[in-house]
Amino acid sequence: RLKRRRLSGSGRSTMNVFNRDMKKRQKNWAATLQDGNQYDYLRDEVGGRVADRVYDIARTFPLALDVGAGKSHIAEHLSKDVVERLFLTDVSQETLKRRRQSEIPTQCVQADEEFLPFKENTFDLVLSSLSLHWINDLPGALRQIHQVLKPDGVFIGAMVGGETLYELRCSLQLAETEREGGFSPHVSPYTAVTDLGNLLGRAGFNMLTVDVDDVQVHYPGITEVMTDLQGMGESNCAWNRKSLLHRDTILAAAAIYNEMYGNEDGSIPATFEILYLIGWKPHESQAKPAKRGSATASFGDLSKINRPSPRET
Repeated sequence: RLKRRRLSGSGRSTMNVFNRDMKKRQKNWAATLQDGNQYDYLRDEVGGRVADRVYDIARTFPLALDVGAGKSHIAEHLSKDVVERLFLTDVSQETLKRRRQSEIPTQCVQADEEFLPFKENTFDLVLSSLSLHWINDLPGALRQIHQVLKPDGVFIGAMVGGETLYELRCSLQLAETEREGGFSPHVSPYTAVTDLGNLLGRAGFNMLTVDVDDVQVHYPGITEVMTDLQGMGESNCAWNRKSLLHRDTILAAAAIYNEMYGNEDGSIPATFEILYLIGWKPHESQAKPAKRGSATASFGDLSKINRPSPRET
C-alpha cells in the first residue's frame, strides 16, 4: 500500500509513509472530545520549552508562523513584546477552532505542513512543536520553512525522536511475536537525532543547534497509554499499520510492559524523546567562520603558552 508522490518543493520523488488524510481525521476527532484538554499535557509542556528558546534570542519578531500549531500551545507562553503578530497553521480545522487565547494578534490558516501557502521571505520567526514527525517529506518541509523565512530569520522547533515510546513499542512487538508469530508496527517511525543536523543543513539553515530532552510520563497501565495517545491525536497513521490488536496480545503486552519497565508502585513509564532544533536563514550580517589558512598562530605554539622563558628561571 506504499504510494509514491511528487516531493514538495523538489523535482524528485519520495516515499509516502503516512496517510495524511487519516492524520487529519484523527486530529479532528481528538479536538471534538468533551474532555480533550486533559490530553494536552505533553504539548503544553513542550510548547513552554519552545517558548523558552524564543526568549533566549534577544530580539522582537514582527511576524511569526507556527507550523502544525494545533491549539496554539506555544503562543500562550509568549508575549506580544517578543512576537508582535502570529499566523497559526494546522491540517485540522477543528483543532484551530479550539486554539488557546493569547495576547498576540493571531490569524489562523488551515494548511498541510507539507504545503505552506506563504510567499518567500515572509516571516521573521517560524515555530513548530510536535507536528513534524507526521510529515512524509521532512527535507522538503524544512526547505519550505527556510523559504518562507526572511534572511536572518530563525526556525525553532521541537519534534519527537527515535527513542520515543520505546517501552510500548518493545512490549507490543514481543507480545505479538509470542501470540501471533510476527509483529506489525503499531508505533510510528520517528527521526533520529543524528539525522537532524544534516537535514537542517541540506535545507539551507546555518548556525544550527540540536539538543535532546526526555519527558517521562507515568500511567496506571498500557491501556491508559494508548487511550491518551488517541486523545492527543497521536495514533499511528502509517499506511502499513495494523488497525486492530487482539485482546490476548494486549493482555500479553501489558504483562511484558509491567515486567520489563514497571515501577514499584504499579505504574508504568512512557518516555517521549523530544528533539529541539534551531536553524537560521543565512544573512551577510551573521558571523562567518574564518577562511582556511588565515590563522596567525599554530597549534604547535600552544604548548609554549605560560612556559617560563630561560631568563625567568
